[in-house]
Amino acid sequence: MTTAARSSREIEGKGRTIRELLAGRKYSIDYYQREYKWQKKQVTELLEDLADKFLESHEEGAERSAVAEYGHYFLGSIIISDKDGQKFIIDGQQRLTTLTLLLIFLHHELRDEQKGQIADLIFSQKYGKRSFNLDVPERTPCMEALYKGEELTDSEVPESITNILGRYSDIEELFPEELRGAVPYFADWLVENVHLVEITAYSDGDAYTIFETMNDRGLSLTPVDMLKGYLLANITDADLRTRASRVWKDRVSALAALGKDEDADGIKAWLRSQHAESIRERKRDAKPQDFDLIGTEFHRWIRDHEDRLGLTSSTEFARFIERDFAFYAYWYKRLRQAAENPTPGLERVHYNAQHNFTHQYAVLLAPLRVSDNEATALRKIRIVAAYLDILIHRRIWNLRAIDYSTMQYAMFLVMRDIRGASTDELALVLHDRLAAEGETFANNAHFHLHGMNGRQIHRLLARMTDYVETSSGAPSRYSEYAQRGRKGYEIEHIWADHPERHSDEFAHAGEFSAYRDRVGGLLLLPKSFNASYGDMPYTEKREHYVSQNLLARSLHERAYEHNPGFRRFIEESGLPFQPHPEFKKADLDARQTLYQELAERIWSPDRLMEEAQS
Repeated sequence: MTTAARSSREIEGKGRTIRELLAGRKYSIDYYQREYKWQKKQVTELLEDLADKFLESHEEGAERSAVAEYGHYFLGSIIISDKDGQKFIIDGQQRLTTLTLLLIFLHHELRDEQKGQIADLIFSQKYGKRSFNLDVPERTPCMEALYKGEELTDSEVPESITNILGRYSDIEELFPEELRGAVPYFADWLVENVHLVEITAYSDGDAYTIFETMNDRGLSLTPVDMLKGYLLANITDADLRTRASRVWKDRVSALAALGKDEDADGIKAWLRSQHAESIRERKRDAKPQDFDLIGTEFHRWIRDHEDRLGLTSSTEFARFIERDFAFYAYWYKRLRQAAENPTPGLERVHYNAQHNFTHQYAVLLAPLRVSDNEATALRKIRIVAAYLDILIHRRIWNLRAIDYSTMQYAMFLVMRDIRGASTDELALVLHDRLAAEGETFANNAHFHLHGMNGRQIHRLLARMTDYVETSSGAPSRYSEYAQRGRKGYEIEHIWADHPERHSDEFAHAGEFSAYRDRVGGLLLLPKSFNASYGDMPYTEKREHYVSQNLLARSLHERAYEHNPGFRRFIEESGLPFQPHPEFKKADLDARQTLYQELAERIWSPDRLMEEAQS
């Protein structure tokens, strides 16, 4: 039946793979639709969910054809208004936009004929001109730049375009390390085994009625709602039930105010931190265990583990809400607030969150006991946050992944080991774990910038720069240094990209480039500085470093003059700061050693013992 022959009241629903949804099809967005609004949190959750489902089936060394038998994943529904063959997205553009960004990323990662198959899901081509399958004219220059791997030249872009660029950067940074060796398999699985339901109406009125019904009037109960009903139904005393209901409402409202799904995330972090005793093995067809089930269906998991949780009477159900849930929900809220905004004493929670280390909330809650007072709970949190901060930066320095999938099993073991520990026990256990780690800053003397770790090195340099300044008596400017973008800071290479200037020390441009990217040859400076001075020879631009942050100024003699705070810091720390009138290979080597020793000082395991005694 043709579109013209269809009844305007007809509604169709059909399950489609991503290939069926995007191949050879065009979707438009009406001008009154909301902008692309997804943030890093939503991209993180999507990548984690996709990776977890894919890895349930994937085995290293499998034939590509085996992907056809891998498990399937349902990504929800989209609502389309079909106007005489032109498809307008009424609901689902956030997911389709993000999927398109993921496909562009995969296209860059692939090396064979798959590139063409993925390209067909991103755009069509006619008379040499590309037309993107998600057809939004104002986005075309942005999507073209991302597809070509180029910088977007227009400096004034709408918020939604800035958001698209930010989320693509998130995908580059957060794409799970466990998938990087299996990209062809993952790409096949994504386009063939991931499904959505496409609901199509042939009038705007019907399409919006469906949208409103699904989002306003017809919502199913959430796992949080179902858990509430189950717990309260088992409290038989009316007064106890009323009191527990009030506590539940207050705590859930406080969590929900933090953002979308934070109430569920808080409950998952609490239950994993205190009660997960097992985790799914990383092999094909392994069964989900406590850690995994809490993440997907915590309301059912609690019901299935009543005895283990002590839920044996009406009073115990009330206790579970009024004491346990109330306590851990309160601290989860505190942690999330500290993650978003630097909080005195909890700065490392913020630093860890900036690396998108979402495992940290359950790990931070693990040693807390409901009997802990405020001071004890804060001390435990500071010890664990310091441990995670050191672990994260050691892994970054050694070019090891810190993504959700890679770190999941290790963090489960840490949670289990520190559950309910005292402050002294906690510091000792975590200090011993760090001592047993094979990776330290000394293990990678050639730590360098490469294509995938730019954001991580930016934050690492922000910490180093801020540490040097605050240790010299200046106020903290970390938030300023960590800011990226047009008005923020960017990584500056001390050597401009001119290998011919260094031909006396490097026979080949490739050797020069590799040396140039070592961390000792990097600074963090305002974006405007790099645009104005970044291409200058070192002897010229180092004069301009004098007006910048102290780590940059330390290259010049004037940084050591009339600066007693900096000189005192050098004397007390023993760090090998020195001015560099020129910057040859030996100077970069010396700077590399300085940065390594600076990292060892900032991220010293002794921090744990210091926090335990604070």
